[in-house]
Amino acid sequence: MKRSWSTLSQQSNGLYQPADFEQAAYRLITEQVLYSSDRGSRVAYALVESYLADFAEALKPFGVQLERNPHHRYVVALPMHGAGAVVTLAETLLALVLRRLYDQGMRRGEVADHGEVMVELADLQEHYQGLTGRALPDVGTLRTLLGQLKRWGIARTEDTDAEDPQPFTVLIRPAIVEVLGEQWLQRLDQHAVDELDMDASAEAAGDDDRVEGNPDVSA
Repeated sequence: MKRSWSTLSQQSNGLYQPADFEQAAYRLITEQVLYSSDRGSRVAYALVESYLADFAEALKPFGVQLERNPHHRYVVALPMHGAGAVVTLAETLLALVLRRLYDQGMRRGEVADHGEVMVELADLQEHYQGLTGRALPDVGTLRTLLGQLKRWGIARTEDTDAEDPQPFTVLIRPAIVEVLGEQWLQRLDQHAVDELDMDASAEAAGDDDRVEGNPDVSA
């Protein structure tokens, strides 16, 4: 039986007000991930952790499934039907490359505190180009894209020291595993295939131009 926020507030002996439950539920839907390690999320995470089944029941009518990772202490709200916010190609490619890098870091045991994997910009650039066939966006654009991924709860940046040539490092957060499942990874694989097909088509078109003659080339 579903319990109301008012009932849960009363059972908490005044520790939580109904508004606390409402705000935590809203944050789950809008932010998707709540980490206990984040200062601004600790209280909301503790509330959701204590009443996990109630929050899961409350989010179900919205088509959202609630999962908790007890090891790294975070909760993530996932659309059950694959629907979500509109995502740009640039956001998709960066997110998927970070997922690949996270899996690689996990296999190598390169996991920092709270389950995060740190990536230097040089490594990110190399893997981004290798996986997508494109150059990594410039620093300003990259910061903007990472800001969006931060709102998804899957990555954050950490400024480096003044003497460091790179402006920041990227920390890939553990909820990326739940947020970007296998269907997302298939998108990256398909994109790589599409890029190869486009390159092959362009090369074939170039060959045709050479055969037929290029009007810019003097006789």
